[in-house]
Amino acid sequence: MSDPTLTHLDATGAANMVDVSEKDVSSRIAVVEGKVKMLASTLDLILSGNAKKGDVLGTARVAGIMAAKRTHELIPLCHPLPLSKVKIDIDPDPGLPGLIITVMAKVSGQTGVEMEALTACSVTCLTIYDMAKAVDRGMEIGSIRLIEKAGGKSGHWVAGDGTTGGT
Repeated sequence: MSDPTLTHLDATGAANMVDVSEKDVSSRIAVVEGKVKMLASTLDLILSGNAKKGDVLGTARVAGIMAAKRTHELIPLCHPLPLSKVKIDIDPDPGLPGLIITVMAKVSGQTGVEMEALTACSVTCLTIYDMAKAVDRGMEIGSIRLIEKAGGKSGHWVAGDGTTGGT
């Protein structure tokens, strides 16, 4: 990153929404991953589709998509974005045991879409917890992190490749 300053603070330290009006419109994506650890019996119940509250995975996926679309209402200073795609994959991992959530958010715009992907992943995980908490209050939500972003002036970034990048 060429400028190590926090972009949402002005010279006096006051919070401000970043002016993106001079930025070029470009296709931007963000990919985020999160995990929900649970008892193996809870994972089996969710995967069987027999949870008391209904289809855990389908409901969590819809909740995550809805959250991405409302990120600007939840996170101060985020720009409202006309999302073109939000894709949520929820994959079982018996080794956790639990579920791995992967979110890809895409926009053609003047600012990045990382916050939308992070919000979608978080709400997907929270919805899984909510729908299965009656059988497993000890579930653990964690490891929510940006794993890839592309587009904009900072270009392509992948977690673990030793580089950093902004939006």
